[in-house]
Amino acid sequence: MEKLSKQEEEAMLAVWQFGPGFIKDFLELLAEPKPPYTTLASTIKNLERKGFIKSEKMGNSFRYAPSIQEEEYKKKFMSGFVSDYFQNSYKNLVTFFANENKISAKELKEILNLIENPKSK
Repeated sequence: MEKLSKQEEEAMLAVWQFGPGFIKDFLELLAEPKPPYTTLASTIKNLERKGFIKSEKMGNSFRYAPSIQEEEYKKKFMSGFVSDYFQNSYKNLVTFFANENKISAKELKEILNLIENPKSK
């Protein structure tokens, strides 16, 4: 899966949050300073070209909706991230955060508890 740029990720977050909608709907959800309408429209078109968004013509406008759910993107992104930066080892990922003091012993115990006692889906 292609990695999204920061601008594309921000647009996708707005699309996921709003659901099917128009450029103006997504623009309202973006943080200040908001990009120009035309910039967001271009970003949305790029996301459609990459397969992240689908469109439906409605009158003179297009309504856009996500083609991929947020959870699916997160899973694929994280798998690629761990593969690219941590030799496909989640242990190396956790070790990195522990060495950088970005995760506490308490948090590690909580993670271990989640692993040992997974909740039924």
